[in-house]
This record gives sequence, structure tokens and C-alpha cells, in this order.
Amino acid sequence: MTVLALLNLGAAPESSGREESRADRLVAQMTLDEKLSFVHWDYSTTDPTAKVYLRGVPRLGIPEMRASDGPAGVTIHRPSLAMPAPVSLASSFDDGLAEKYGQVLGREGRAFGMDVLFAPMVNDIRVPQGGRNFETFAEDPLVTGRTAAAEIKGIQSQGLMATVKHYAANTQENNRMGVDVKVDDRTLHETELPGFEAAVKAGAASVMCAYPEVNGEPACGSGQLLNDILREQLNFQGWVTSDWLATHSTDAITKGLDQELGIDTTEAIPPGGEVPGGKYFGDTLKKAVTDGTVPMAVLDRSVSRIVGQMDRFGLLDKNKPPRPQRDVAGGTRVAEKVAESGAVLLRNQNRMLPLDAAATDSLAVIGPTAKTPKVTGLGSSYIVPDRATAPLDAITKKLGAGAHVSYAEGEDIEGEPIPASSFQPAFTGGTVLQPAKSGVVYDGKLTVDKAGLYRIAARVTGGNGAIQIDNGEPVSIGEVFGKLTSVPLKLTAGTHTVKISGGAVVDQPMTLDLSWVTPAKAQEAIDKAVAAARGAKVAVVFAYDDGAEGSDRTSLSLPGRQEELIKAVTAVNPRTVVVLNTGSSITMPWLAGTRAVLDMWYPGQAGAEATADLLFGDAEPGGRLTQTFPASEQATPVAGDPERYPGVNGVVHYSEGIYTGYRWYDHQGVKPLFPFGSGLSYTSFAYADQAVTRTSDGLDVDVTVRNTGDRPGSDIVQVYLGPSPRLSLDQADKALAGYQKVELKPGESRRVRIHVAERALQYWDTSAGAWKLAGGERRVLIGSSSDRIRLGATVQADRPGRQG
Repeated sequence: MTVLALLNLGAAPESSGREESRADRLVAQMTLDEKLSFVHWDYSTTDPTAKVYLRGVPRLGIPEMRASDGPAGVTIHRPSLAMPAPVSLASSFDDGLAEKYGQVLGREGRAFGMDVLFAPMVNDIRVPQGGRNFETFAEDPLVTGRTAAAEIKGIQSQGLMATVKHYAANTQENNRMGVDVKVDDRTLHETELPGFEAAVKAGAASVMCAYPEVNGEPACGSGQLLNDILREQLNFQGWVTSDWLATHSTDAITKGLDQELGIDTTEAIPPGGEVPGGKYFGDTLKKAVTDGTVPMAVLDRSVSRIVGQMDRFGLLDKNKPPRPQRDVAGGTRVAEKVAESGAVLLRNQNRMLPLDAAATDSLAVIGPTAKTPKVTGLGSSYIVPDRATAPLDAITKKLGAGAHVSYAEGEDIEGEPIPASSFQPAFTGGTVLQPAKSGVVYDGKLTVDKAGLYRIAARVTGGNGAIQIDNGEPVSIGEVFGKLTSVPLKLTAGTHTVKISGGAVVDQPMTLDLSWVTPAKAQEAIDKAVAAARGAKVAVVFAYDDGAEGSDRTSLSLPGRQEELIKAVTAVNPRTVVVLNTGSSITMPWLAGTRAVLDMWYPGQAGAEATADLLFGDAEPGGRLTQTFPASEQATPVAGDPERYPGVNGVVHYSEGIYTGYRWYDHQGVKPLFPFGSGLSYTSFAYADQAVTRTSDGLDVDVTVRNTGDRPGSDIVQVYLGPSPRLSLDQADKALAGYQKVELKPGESRRVRIHVAERALQYWDTSAGAWKLAGGERRVLIGSSSDRIRLGATVQADRPGRQG
């Protein structure tokens, strides 16, 4: 395949109708067993280069195909390039940067021997507590769709196949494998599906279906979702694979599922080697095809879809596209640019930032992630980076030898080993399970002398498991080998039940070491931070959370005693800057005491350098929020209604309808802490001379933007549309219809044209099963956030022409 052909892999393949393709001819030559080998991934317990793979058919020239998770990097390889969290990328509002981000992932995956990357994730940020919000893009479908499309084009330009996930309505982690999502057709099409539609139009090779049921049917076995919508409405030409263990029946292949990801967990995993996949699409499917329950033509169709994409990407060619070398330096430069462009400056009183390095002779740096960098979120997207500088070191380097930089942890997250005598029976840790074994590691009691907020910390190698205290929510440990899991828990004085279970990998034992931070030790850490802050000209507090797959956050507050820490520091040093390494929205009861707040998200392996550059003005925070930050836990679209979240009796109702994210805040008149689209710059901008033209394919919105400050900077010009007067249906007070990032030098002006696609003028007509024009006079609102509208105009949506 030529380089030019590779660069065109972002585009959707042309539909071939049902003309016989190369894939069809190859499938016709396969045996039944060979066909079956394509419709389930096999699993390797020992191969460090791929956990899941397809065996291929060498006699027909069809090679093996390998896959990896990869929303923020190729997870199977350790170390590998750790990119900023996808939510950081989306916050840049920069399609060009999203494509470069994808190119880094694509090259990295190809260099590591991958053919398929399970990325990007495009589910709507519906639940503020969502554990995987950092892995996806936005609460707005336009931002999600544009970011996803650009990233997919970048990934596939390198010859790597992208698998967009998780289709559909996978917007919470709590009970994700058991929840039934009740969502009406219009809400589904207008809020959750646009990201998948954009991915399909961008040419995504594959779609991964999700864990939940949707309106009573498993997402991975729903004919409506997979055939009626994905295939017929969206014209998807690739193949559908299930999420891990998300296949529920063999007949799912007749409903649009092409491939199963998972193994039969009822069977013992052998100690080493390969494990055949296919609980439902293996021997049981073979029997169903043999006895005629599943037509052979259905199996052939699924295999042809998979082999067809292999053909599209050149994997069937004799002269296959060469695999590139890794480009760690180039990828790190893109990672740093994304971290800077996605950073959101939320507060900057009295122009506290950027700091003047020459005038800052004493600085207190506080927080555990200042010394041990928070690079990425946890779960299947966790990356072990090639390298990651500590922000403390990057800041110290900026200030130079003449400045005094003090450090205080502020929040001890590991503490000291829990005394064996505190357990009954005694527990000392160490090796707890032999290779390939699983079961209960400990079942006993823990006694504490004083009530308070404790941190229980677990460090695991060679396995994973969970700790459950007082029959509470199990806490996952060791999901990332060697990674410290540290969880704050309120404990009363007395005895608490503790149950620890786990499973060791096949080639090494599982070790477990437990430690804790007592309330007294936690207070000691805060006191040291206060002392450091009191003696410094400026205090910079690094705060963090641990977003993770598998569970949602139990609170929108910063975990542990971080809120107490920030309040204590700001009480003694009014020149306090808070740097957030968080994955989603949080509440900030400590906000008023700070001078500045910079949200870096999970910034990837160049996060320290990007943070230091932003703090000292060598870079400009270019990000804007793609999700609303609520003023309180009780003021969100899903608060106060357990049927909306987390669900009642295993059922979640999307009863808010189309009023998701900022649309709900507008409609309910609820003032958020920070609105969608907001973020500050180190300079200022003025908008003027708006004009709107109705075109044959939407609107052209023109506006002049001028940098009125004394520094170069960027702004995100956002165009919102008001409701149609002709519809009696629910409509958003305003909905994002277009945006463009503009970078300007001091005093520079530019005429900016933002195209609003025809789809933004439409609504989903449930009865017709189609998009319809929402006509009449529509308001066009131009602003720099959803609540900062600077200019307005009206347009007749029905007819083309220049309008004011």
C-alpha cells in the first residue's frame, strides 16, 4: 500500500453494494473452523505484545491480527507514550490537534505490532460522577463528533484500525454490566449517537458495542441498535466487536454482532500460552451453524466484514505497509501541545497567572502529584509512560538556582504499614496467592482506636483483586500491576469486617502490602504544608482524583482531605494557585480563597513541562470546558432522581431527555460553578460585526475577533442556535452549532467564518424515523461560553440568503 493510500484511510469506504469482493472470495474458500476463528478474539496470557488477537488463515494469505486498548496510548505495552486524557484533547476545541493526537496513537500502535486500537470512546458525559468521563470527550454531541472524527482520521492515516466505543448509552460505570437504560428514540439520536455517526462518516473500521441493555435488549444483541440504526441509518461498513464479556447469546450474530471479545470464564485458564475465546461465538456457534439454527450466510457476512477491513488496510497485500519505528520525541511534543491547548484556566484573580519567574523568589509546592506526577486515569486506559517529570522538578527548573522552592506532601497517600496486631486474625501481607490461583486472600476484622478519615493503601504486584470493608462498595486493587491504590474511608472507632479477594497472573505470584494513613498522620501532613505555604511568596497546590473504569466516583469533591488542605493553605497564603489533575467536573467549596485555578486534567507524560510553561507564561492555556462544573452535588442533571442515576432495580431512565449538560442548566435556570465552553486566557478578546448567511448546507456565521490584550492568545468562538418557533417538542434554549479556535497576536483582528452544518438546524422526528428541518426564525448566538453570549442575530432557517 502506498503512503498516499495510507493517508486516505481516515475516509469512509465506498459502499460496494453486494458485488463480490476480495473478502467474499476469501471467505468462500475457508473451512467452518477458519471462519469461526474470525468471530471471536483469542486471548494470550503470556504474550507481552498482544492480549487479544485473531489467528488468521496463513494458507489463504490472511495474517494474524492484533489489538490493544488505546484511548490515550497503547496500553498493552509498558512503557509507551502516554498522551493527555481524551477529555483534555476535546477541551482544546481543535480538530487539527485531534488529528495529530490520532496520528501519534496510530504510529505508536503500528510500531508495537498492533493492527486494531480500541479507541476512541465517544459516549456522552451525562453523569458527572462517571468513572470514565476522562476517557471520552464532552457533554455536547457536536464537540464529541468533531473530535472523534479528527482523531480517527489521524489513527487510520497511519494504517491502524480504529474501534469506536462503547455503542451505546454506556454513560456510567456503576452496574454497567447489569443496567437497563430506558431512553427514547429522539434523545438517543440527538445526544448519544452523534459521536458514533461522526466516527462512521470518518471511516472507523470497527465499532465496539457496550455492556448495558438499551430498552430491554443487550447493546451487543440489539437488532435495532446494530442493524436498524448502525447499519441502515448510519451506513456502517465495518465490523462490530463486543466489549469484554459483553456478548450474551449466540444468536447475537443474527442481530448485527460480528465478533465476540472475551473467554469462557467458567473454564480454568491454563498456566501460560493462549486461551481460545468464544464462549458464544466458538463451539456453540459452530453447533448452531451445523444444525441450521444460524445460517451459514450470517457467519459469512460477519467474517467478510472483518476480512474486508483487513483488505482495506492492506493487510492482505503481499507487500504489506511497513511498520514504522516509534517516535517518542515527536509524540511527546504533541502530548505537550495537547496538554497546553487543553488546559483550562478556571480562575485568575488580579491576573495572578502567569507567574513572573524573576520576581518569584520563594515558592511552596504542595500535593502528592507535584512529586509523583498524575499522568493518566486508571483502568484499561492506564499507561505506563516512557518518562514523566515531576511537576516539582519542572517548576524548580523554571525558577532557577536563586529561588527557594519548598515542598510539602500535604496529603499522605501511602502512610505506614498497618500493624499486624490491628487485624484479627493477624495479616502481614507479602505473597498471598500462587501463580494462576484466585480466591479469598483475607477474611477477618480490623480494629481502629479513633474515629476519623483513614486512607487504606494497597500495593499489588502479579495480580488484581478487591478490598471490601463493612460490606461497603468493593475497592479494586492491583488493576495496574505495581500501582498504589489509596482510598479514603471514614471509620468509626471499633472493629470493622475486612474481606480481600484476588487473582494472580499465570506466571508470577500475587503480592499484597497494606498500609494506612491515620487521621493524626493526615493532620501532620496538612500542618507541614501550612508551614511551607506561610513562609512562601506563592503557594501552588496540586490536587487530583482517580477516575477509573469499573466504578463511578462516590462524590464530586476532591478525595481524601484535599479540600481541607486547600482551605488551610489559602488561609495563610492568599497568593495560592491550585493545579487540578482531575478527570471530570468537581465541586470547589474552597474556590473563593484561591487566586487562580488551572485544570490540567490527566496531562500525559509531558504534563509537568506543560504545567510549568503555563504557570510561568511560556505557554497559554488554550482549553475551554467541554462539560459543566456544577455548583454543588445536588445541582446536576441527574441529582435527586435515583431513576436517572444510578438506577432503581437495575433500570436507568434518561428522563431528562434532550436536556443534557448545559442544556439542562439553561432549561432549569440552575447556575453552575463553571459553564460549558468557559475558560480564561492570559489576554482578552472583543467580538464585532456579526453576519449570518443561510446556505444550501447550513449557515455561515461571520464575526470579527480582536485580541485586545498585551499577549498573544487564543479563544474559542462558539455559535449557538435558539429553538424553532414551529416545534411543540422539547427544545434546548440554545445548542452549540459551530465553533472555531482562533489565535491572535496583541492587537490583531481577524474575520472568522464558522460554518454551521445543516444537521444543527434539524431535529430527530421519531414518527418518521428521520432528521427534519426545524424551520422558522432562529436566534444565532455568538459567544465565548454557553453563558457568555457576546453577539446575536436572527436567521430564517427555511430559505438561503444573507441575514442579520
